[in-house]
Amino acid sequence: MDKSRDIEGSFNHAVQISERNNVLITGVKKLENFDSKEFFLESIMGFILIKGEGLELIKLDTFQGTLSIKGKVNSLNYLEAGGKKASGESMLSKLFK
Repeated sequence: MDKSRDIEGSFNHAVQISERNNVLITGVKKLENFDSKEFFLESIMGFILIKGEGLELIKLDTFQGTLSIKGKVNSLNYLEAGGKKASGESMLSKLFK
């Protein structure tokens, strides 16, 4: 039995944003990277890019697949297959700007 497939089947995916300052996401597979302006993560429904101001990681529980973020949320986008940003900008090109 494929362990990753078993884990995916046990998670539900939901995004809850409260007053634009608190985000709770379930069904998180992996937090790729983050800083105070951007969170990039993989969920069971695909890659998600969250942009904002003063973003902070409050809690990441990889066993239960939950992520909690605090800070002003400006946007939350599901990205195209393969984790490529909608603008076509790769993570490496962003790092070397």
